[in-house]
Amino acid sequence: MKQKHLLAAATALALLGSLLTACSSSGTTATTAGSSAAATTEAELTTAAATTTAAAEATTAPATTTAETSGSAAGTGDAALKIVIVTSPSGVDDGSFNEDNYNGILSFIENNPASTVKDIKEPDSANAVTAVANVLADYDVIVTPGYQFAGIYQLAVDNPDKNFILVDSNPSDADGNEQSADNIYAMTFAEQESGFYAGIAAALETQSGKVAVVNGVAYPSNVNYQYGFESGVNYAVKYLNATAEVVELQQYAGTDVTGADVGGNYIGDFSDPATGKKVGEDLLAEGCDILFVAAGNSGNGVFTAVKENGAAKVIGCDVDQYDDGANGSSNIVLTSVLKVMSTNVEKQLQAIADGTFQGGNVVLNATTDSTGYVSDPSRSQLSDSTKTALEDVYAKVKDGSIVPAANFNGYTPEDFPGLN
Repeated sequence: MKQKHLLAAATALALLGSLLTACSSSGTTATTAGSSAAATTEAELTTAAATTTAAAEATTAPATTTAETSGSAAGTGDAALKIVIVTSPSGVDDGSFNEDNYNGILSFIENNPASTVKDIKEPDSANAVTAVANVLADYDVIVTPGYQFAGIYQLAVDNPDKNFILVDSNPSDADGNEQSADNIYAMTFAEQESGFYAGIAAALETQSGKVAVVNGVAYPSNVNYQYGFESGVNYAVKYLNATAEVVELQQYAGTDVTGADVGGNYIGDFSDPATGKKVGEDLLAEGCDILFVAAGNSGNGVFTAVKENGAAKVIGCDVDQYDDGANGSSNIVLTSVLKVMSTNVEKQLQAIADGTFQGGNVVLNATTDSTGYVSDPSRSQLSDSTKTALEDVYAKVKDGSIVPAANFNGYTPEDFPGLN
């Protein structure tokens, strides 16, 4: 069982036992229960030494689970791809993870108006690959966001004329062995980097000294966020004069894909806002005043719990969630940390249209501006000192001076390059 991190001062680090070696889709909700998906927003990605601004759009998506959309006359391209995005279980209007992937497709269609997209929601994650197999024949490109789609490998091998974009996982065979294929572009992200920024922000901004991360399911991407967050808190305590404790409740401990206990606070589902609210309430009752939420549609409940609390704040995940933090005349979102899926999905669709597509398993991180955080003062509530600290650590993550712990990178939140 992984310990809590009770880090009141830098000297306390030496007293902590090590985590088990790190042996998720994530995406927090962008809506509170009953509200619509987030309106189009723009997030400023701080890149410190080489500051870059990137758009993080969350365009309102259709509520239907099988909507077909074609390009508008304003587009300039002439590609004609039939695209399907299969999601499980929260759909393309989850306001975060799935929606960001969908927005990448919509952006491609704006420039290639002959192309179309259909979104299909499979509510049972266990049937994710079967759902793809059932529609495969009708489409040129299949976009599959989530770890549950790793098993599309054999479908790709059997259908070399189809192209696949797999997000948050690498393909695997029937025995679970990682594979690659010429017609699968598999993008995974260094979520631990964005989790690290969340941990820094939480540790520097907490008033109670207690912070927590809430996750959906302990898939690798979610564990990456968790370990990155814990790494960021530890770094802030050791080097940035923060006093912060990461709170983990035993009843919500997660088990990763290898069966290892990773601790944390896991809801156990990406589409269960009722349980999400209960987890949020329990953490608030423990004195937490900042919750980093990486829980898909289940995060709706966490947002609701914090809004009802009146004093705490959340850190959004995957996309800019500031609009979803609106709570009367105030806002509960401290900042949002990002992984830029939409842009990378759009790039691969354009490569298919241009005939330059190449399959492969690729990890995207800060070096490609694919992780980051929102620093725009109109979209966040970070203090100037916290923003300065984040700019500094962003540069160190980008140049490799800091390598936060992740599910399978061999480091722990108490022992990673840049901390010790």
